[in-house]
Amino acid sequence: MTAAAPVTAYVALGANLGDARAAVGQALRDLDALPQTRLLRASPLYRSAPVESSGPDYINAVAELQTALSAHALLDALQGLELRAGRERPWPNAPRTLDLDLLLYGDLHLDDPRLTLPHPRMRERAFVLRPLADIAPGRVDVRDLERVSGQVINRL
Repeated sequence: MTAAAPVTAYVALGANLGDARAAVGQALRDLDALPQTRLLRASPLYRSAPVESSGPDYINAVAELQTALSAHALLDALQGLELRAGRERPWPNAPRTLDLDLLLYGDLHLDDPRLTLPHPRMRERAFVLRPLADIAPGRVDVRDLERVSGQVINRL
């Protein structure tokens, strides 16, 4: 099912296994190739320490999309891209070849068993807020940025 009109959506990208920088770059190209979807902008890349996890540092970015896919169809497409990139889910917050999180879908507020929007933890994570602020500063509260200022993250 598709939305009646295109919606602006934001997707967080991250990887910390294999060639993480290449994985994020490929994922940006793959997002632009999704049906009824266009990549509008992507943030610069960041390197961040794992949060609530272990393993190598992550490469992170945020993408702004215009899509006519429904929120659930977009989620399905994101999970398909993760699988194609070799994503496994052996335990919560395990290191990953690719992680794609739907952060925002227009102004939709949703809480169902498959999807919560806005993303429930996005305001707690510098690796989401800093790149999101680069491309959509109006979507990030400066107080949230201050709260995550102690998290290690560096723009590449």
